[in-house]
Amino acid sequence: MCFLRRPGAPASWIWWRMLLRQVLRRGLQSFCHRLGLCVSRHPVFFLTVPAVLTITFGLSALNHFQPESDLERLVAPSHSLAKIERSLASSLFPLDQSKSQLYSDLHTPGRYGRVILLSPPGDNILLHAEGILQTHRAVLEMKVNHKGYNYTFSHLCVLRNQDKKCVLDDIISVLEDLRQAAVSNKTTARVQVRYPNTKLKDGRNSFIGHQLGGVVEVPNSKDQRVKSARAIQITYYLQTYGSATQDLIGEKWENEFCKLMRKLQEEHQELQLYSLASFSLWRDFHKTSILARSKVLVSLVLILTTATLSSSMKDCLRSKPFLGLLGVLTVCISIVTAAGIFFITDGKYNSTLLGIPFFAMGHGTKGVFELLSGWRRTRENLPFKDRVADAYSDVMVTYTMTSSLYLITFGMGASPFTNIEAVKVFCQNMCVSILLNYFYIFSFFGSCLVFAGQLEQNRYHSIFCCKIPSAEYLDRKPVWFQTVMSDGHQQTSHHETNPYQHHFIQHFLREHYNEWITNIYVKPFVVILYLIYSSFSFMGCLQISDRANIINLLASDSPSVSYATVQQKYFSNYSPVIGFYVYEPLQYWNSTVQEDLRRLCSGFTAMSWVEQYYQFLKVSNISANNKSDFISVLQSSFLKKPEFQHFRNDIIFSKAGDESNIIASRLYLVARTSRDKQKEVIEVLEKLRPLSLSKSIRFIVFNPSFVFMDHYGLSVTVPVLIAGFGVLLVLILTFFLVIHPLGNFWLILSVTSIELGVLGLMTLWNVDMDCISILCLIYTLNFAIDHCAPLLYTFVLATEHTRTQCIKISLQEHGTAILQNITSFLIGLVPLLFVPSNLTFTLFKCLLLTGGCTLLHCFVILPVFLTFFPPSKKHHKKKKRAKRKEREEIECIEIQENPDHVTTV
Repeated sequence: MCFLRRPGAPASWIWWRMLLRQVLRRGLQSFCHRLGLCVSRHPVFFLTVPAVLTITFGLSALNHFQPESDLERLVAPSHSLAKIERSLASSLFPLDQSKSQLYSDLHTPGRYGRVILLSPPGDNILLHAEGILQTHRAVLEMKVNHKGYNYTFSHLCVLRNQDKKCVLDDIISVLEDLRQAAVSNKTTARVQVRYPNTKLKDGRNSFIGHQLGGVVEVPNSKDQRVKSARAIQITYYLQTYGSATQDLIGEKWENEFCKLMRKLQEEHQELQLYSLASFSLWRDFHKTSILARSKVLVSLVLILTTATLSSSMKDCLRSKPFLGLLGVLTVCISIVTAAGIFFITDGKYNSTLLGIPFFAMGHGTKGVFELLSGWRRTRENLPFKDRVADAYSDVMVTYTMTSSLYLITFGMGASPFTNIEAVKVFCQNMCVSILLNYFYIFSFFGSCLVFAGQLEQNRYHSIFCCKIPSAEYLDRKPVWFQTVMSDGHQQTSHHETNPYQHHFIQHFLREHYNEWITNIYVKPFVVILYLIYSSFSFMGCLQISDRANIINLLASDSPSVSYATVQQKYFSNYSPVIGFYVYEPLQYWNSTVQEDLRRLCSGFTAMSWVEQYYQFLKVSNISANNKSDFISVLQSSFLKKPEFQHFRNDIIFSKAGDESNIIASRLYLVARTSRDKQKEVIEVLEKLRPLSLSKSIRFIVFNPSFVFMDHYGLSVTVPVLIAGFGVLLVLILTFFLVIHPLGNFWLILSVTSIELGVLGLMTLWNVDMDCISILCLIYTLNFAIDHCAPLLYTFVLATEHTRTQCIKISLQEHGTAILQNITSFLIGLVPLLFVPSNLTFTLFKCLLLTGGCTLLHCFVILPVFLTFFPPSKKHHKKKKRAKRKEREEIECIEIQENPDHVTTV
């Protein structure tokens, strides 16, 4: 007779949720198990296909390699109001003819050559007028040969409309006056040089704020006379007609210009020369890739060495050094294949793509080390094919989930919402790399695991691939031979069922670290450590800066960086020249309009035909209060005077019969700035634009540098915000579909903590929010999930009696793989520190913080905090007691001939 009592049935919705969760989990595990069996039964096929793909696409990459030549397309916001304003301004006043007036620090359009001449400390560069003019003449006389013809600057320069002479900086006229004064034995004080506006010999007022730097004014001087100066900047603008031949000659001239400056620097040591050309930024941007080639190879060797050593054991049978080596090579060939696909699809290489090998390696080697750990957790008495399938079933579910999140986050970064082309191109390549990474891990590396498992099952040495001798044979050999050929039978006791426990990392975690980190006396210090970490992270997040500084992407020892440093030091008093374009007819003779113009130009140093014309009318005592008088005097008198003829280029007249109209005009505005010029220029732009909509005067403002600055902060932060939102949404929507809802909750908290920590600490480390740091932040989201997810899900599913025991089990199962991967990742970053490039410095800092913060959370913060907070493990005690009680109540009583003989089962 049997008595059975069932426990109470759960609520229907809980039952369905648990059923759905179990179906999904078992379905994924079953799929991965079958995948593992398929790979183990056809290892040669899964080894050959990836190798053929790599050879095919790798050779194609060499044939189709092409660098990106348009730096603006890469790093400037793709969709910005500044580009629309540029088109409108160019339709009114061609930029090629006005680029000498629209001064920009580093983003001058077209071809040009620029030089800064710097005098020694305490010296006055105005006293070196003769030497500077000699340099100027050398530039003018410099020749470049093209198809048998010699071209000088006079053949290539931008011409003035009024006299068809080359456009030259006005500081040249000032230097010629100073030289003549010196020849006439006059003191330079007789030549009145004012700053920032000075009067030239022809009567023109000229702004030289960008041509004279390090200025010291005469004390108590009302007219701002110059006492001394440290630096002079001269720009030579070349004409570009859009033809390939003209552009080629201009490029040759720029190369000769830079060579000439280096030669003159060697010959004349009294002045320092810093040169810049239009190709300099592009050249120094791509120089990073050239400088980093050898360092990337060193990084690969370090990762290979670390992976090989960390996969080794004293046990020559179960040690897997070659699997660690092959795992890293698997990731490498997947990256080569992804590069081949990129170049075949007409992709162009740029230096930001230098981060892809490190990003892909950090994710790929995680899968490699997890598969090795999964192999160690399988039973040794199983056939090697079943062990491979069990390892796939155990590991590939989580690896599939994390790879999917990589595709989601970087896929969102490659979406149309991303406004920076460099970020978009990087994210597209990263998606392809992750897909190939996943395919190569389960195919190529899986095949390697099959062959290694077969060798282990047949008792072959893991390094020498020879048969391991018997214990009796080893006992007769020397100690060194026993050490090399030992399969661990002496270390394995009869109580130990898993000989892989002797792996040195696993042994360290099990015997030492787990007991130490869960010690009750250590926990308060961990809490204090986390409070310090959070404080610094929060402090850094409050100081985030989003500067569109192109220098952050260049090689640090390049001429462009040296030039920009000197320029920022001595020529930062004034902003770039802002073109103020009035694009609709305006009643300039109206006093109200005149007052509105003065109000808009207040606070700026203005180079304005309007202001000069009003002053001319006042001095000449001419009344022009109506349209006909205003335009008549303007055309017949003002614009014909030599000192005002250059203003003809700033006014567009239209004629209807005998009546003339001003349909558009332009002024030039310059703002006073400090050393943080870029931030102040952005503030000026943000203040002027709303006024163009609210005022009666319809105008636009433009400078070539606005294309790089316009809404740059929003453009670089949007990708990481979208990626973070995507991850958060996925984790929330799968709350009731994953293994345990609390696992997702803890994962969200952990990833948020790591992301904010990296963001805050990199800000304190003087890392700006540019395209490289944004890509690193997107990667941080995935890297944190990659390492925290297996640890957390193992913890929430553990059925031990206490949280402490559960976290110990989690660290024993996944701690080895996490430590192996993060260690290899961080060691691989070290060579980047020796690449003299701002781009690689940013990459190194961000990825170092990513790896460090993830390591801190996985091994310090989470093991302690999970012992304080849910999920509780008390229900596991109750379940075990209920099961034990249920077994005791199921009694089968057999009554035999002797009624006192009762058998209880």
